[in-house]
Amino acid sequence: MIEISSDVIRGYNDTMILYILRNGPSYGYEISKSIKSMTEGKYVIKETTLYSAFTRMEKNGYVESFSGAEDRRTYYRITEAGKKFYEEKCEEWELTKEVVEKFIAKNEESVLLNEE
Repeated sequence: MIEISSDVIRGYNDTMILYILRNGPSYGYEISKSIKSMTEGKYVIKETTLYSAFTRMEKNGYVESFSGAEDRRTYYRITEAGKKFYEEKCEEWELTKEVVEKFIAKNEESVLLNEE
């Protein structure tokens, strides 16, 4: 099975994390499991990547961290700024897909167009 390169998806790690946090606060391991499950194992976010994203997003005001009441886990919740950022990244993704798809050969017709 082909796995997605971390270089390709790097710009959208924050978007995936924020998507999950839109459903409520969560902690790193649970978010990591959700990403793996939702992508059917095609993308597994590395722990260092995940916690770097939390640090960056907290610094930018997109998430807030807090300690769990009954455990020692650090939980994260999305902020209003994080919700706005998420919406912007979704719009950016649609534009990105539109542009990149112009360069993905889906059939002979697209190949022929490039040869003219």
